Amino acid sequence: MRITTARLVLRPFSTRDADRIRSIVQSGVQFLPPGTPAKVSGITHWLKTGVHELHRSGQGVHLAMADADDRVVGAISLFKTSWGAGTTEVGYGVHPLYRGRGFGPEAVRGLVDWVFATTELRRIDLTANLDNLASLRVAQKAGFTWEGVLRDAAMEDDGPHDLVIFGLLRGDSRVPFETLPRTELRTQRLMLRPLAEADVADLAATGADPLTQAETGLPRGYTEADARAFIGAAERARTRGHGIAYAVAELAGGRFVANVDLRDADWANRTVEVGYMTAPWARGKGYAGEAVRAVARWLFVTQGFGRLQLRAAVSNVASQRVAEKAGFVREGVVRNALHGQDLVVYSLIPTDLI
Repeated sequence: MRITTARLVLRPFSTRDADRIRSIVQSGVQFLPPGTPAKVSGITHWLKTGVHELHRSGQGVHLAMADADDRVVGAISLFKTSWGAGTTEVGYGVHPLYRGRGFGPEAVRGLVDWVFATTELRRIDLTANLDNLASLRVAQKAGFTWEGVLRDAAMEDDGPHDLVIFGLLRGDSRVPFETLPRTELRTQRLMLRPLAEADVADLAATGADPLTQAETGLPRGYTEADARAFIGAAERARTRGHGIAYAVAELAGGRFVANVDLRDADWANRTVEVGYMTAPWARGKGYAGEAVRAVARWLFVTQGFGRLQLRAAVSNVASQRVAEKAGFVREGVVRNALHGQDLVVYSLIPTDLI
């Protein structure tokens, strides 16, 4: 069995890989198939027999991802194969030094193509921890459909984790759905970049500020744990095509001054909603409006969107001023829309920026 993709060869492990596997085991990195020996003394036996047991059982196969120099840079497996039901599951791992190059999605797509071309299997499952953003992105890029979350279904060294279940059917298009790309935007005074762990403290302080608490639907007593959860949820939402979240920082000095997030993206109609919070130490400088306008221009010019919606509590006069200064048009009031509050609805369309 040998599958060739643009940059990889998916092939069985062999004794020729002994030196490479030995160095991987000695380094302690984790990406090889389950059952890989923890000590180098077991590598020869594993390469001769152990790694091939799954294939001999008829329930799957473990394959090496090899690069152009036939160096093992990852591993990919089929397992839990039920020939009667026509289903199997795919799992994968990439050496840490080779991550970020797209090898995971490329290998998964290659193996999926082989499965549907050479077998009668009709469905391939893929599972990934909810907090494993890299693995979630691999599934999305390979064209799998996010089907649901199994709570506390995976047990790791640090405790239980929620598990996302993805599925791919023989008749699926396998075309990845659209997502907003991670990018950086600049204005005269600001840098907009994806939220990161370094923003947790400032984001928590902004969310816990009394004025923010009074005018938003954020959890009461907002903490760093809430901020960290928001950052993770925002990236998962981006992976699913729902939106993206930005940290806004001053170009001079790099201080966090706000966050802007896009949500509820409607790709069919090219519309999306924007929300924002200004840090208490940065209010009154027009940063939020400047950042939102930069995001709007990026959406309209490079992403082909036609409408950006903004909602603010009727009582939140400051947020309404931000919307109006950024060029948004007031459209009306939605009653009882957020915890019993009425919300003013604004919109911005491409011609508003001219």
